[in-house]
Amino acid sequence: MANLKEIRTRITSVESTKQITSAMKLVAASKLKRAQDAILTMRPYAHKLGEILQNLSSGTNNEGNAYNRNGIQERVLLVPIASNRGLCGAFNANVIKRCELLMKTEFATQRTQGKVDFFTVGRKVSEYFRKHGNQVIESHDDIFTHLNWDNASAIAERLLVLFKEGKYDRIELVYNQFKNAGTQILTTEQFLPIVPVAAGSEVKSDYLMEPSREVIIDELIPKSLRTQFYKALLDSFASEHGARMTAMHQATDNATSMVKDLKLTYNKARQAAITNEIIEIVSGANAL
Repeated sequence: MANLKEIRTRITSVESTKQITSAMKLVAASKLKRAQDAILTMRPYAHKLGEILQNLSSGTNNEGNAYNRNGIQERVLLVPIASNRGLCGAFNANVIKRCELLMKTEFATQRTQGKVDFFTVGRKVSEYFRKHGNQVIESHDDIFTHLNWDNASAIAERLLVLFKEGKYDRIELVYNQFKNAGTQILTTEQFLPIVPVAAGSEVKSDYLMEPSREVIIDELIPKSLRTQFYKALLDSFASEHGARMTAMHQATDNATSMVKDLKLTYNKARQAAITNEIIEIVSGANAL
């Protein structure tokens, strides 16, 4: 059994850690409220705009539509969206594992041919994929410092340009979708080419277009794609704070339980020491 001084030092250390995790939980909860309000406000608009985008894609001739070309998808660009910091449970690890799973299954052929690249958002995924020898063409790790429409649109526009120029045939987003503070849904979402309405869908795709199909393709479709990307960033941002708040809550509870156990151990050790001292005194008195 450890001596009393070692146990006291351990109790002090755990209590200090508990104060830190408790403070981090409060900070994450404060940031989560703002992030949650942002994504819940944005989601209905993005969802409706996405429906319109799919309908237009299926209701128009793909000829001349740079965002809906068909053919063999040779070059693939994965866009993992994670965070710049840790201490948020499995938030970052889940995104990394999903990307690795995609490379081993759906894009195994492209990976063997060296045709799978990464466009990372978040320092944790940027560092991981560079460290493991993957081709990271761009990193945008500072977006979450000033997450707004203008900054997100600039990144989304870069993805649109890469696809329109034919450098990549498919772009996939991998991120955590926000459900609530304790639940994040790991999501893989095809960004480009546009996913048309599935056959047999109840959604109607018969449109009369004004002023012209070309104007709609040039204006509405890019705006919808930028909105889709911005929504993914907001989802990931809210999920990060939810995951961190949950992780810090669990860490605080664990620290509380550990302090309780350590104090019990300390009391037992102290009682044993007192008992030994009494035995020694009694034994000495009897000897005299």
